[in-house]
Amino acid sequence: MGFSIFSCNRKPFVKAKLKFEKIADNCNSPKNYFHVEEGFAGERYEFERCLPESFTKDQMTATRQGDTVVINFSRPAGKNVLYKMTVDIDSYPKYRFVTVDGETFMVILTKD
Repeated sequence: MGFSIFSCNRKPFVKAKLKFEKIADNCNSPKNYFHVEEGFAGERYEFERCLPESFTKDQMTATRQGDTVVINFSRPAGKNVLYKMTVDIDSYPKYRFVTVDGETFMVILTKD
């Protein structure tokens, strides 16, 4: 009788997928909310950001700093508009905080 033992030697990583949609032609009335949903392969964050009209997915970065996932948006010059941002984060090991443009939120998840 034989058996195999497989070990899970995962290396730390962070993957971020961004969807965004323009919701206003100006930044006069952004809503101050930050919503998180748990998913099978990570978490989904929804929030609004005032960014240049020419904003693209490539202008978002997501990195790991200890137990924090850090999301930043570059802001080239130009007219700002309001976007609804949806960011899906998959990261290992687990993280306890997420920082978006310098604002840090504690992540309290129900699954472990």
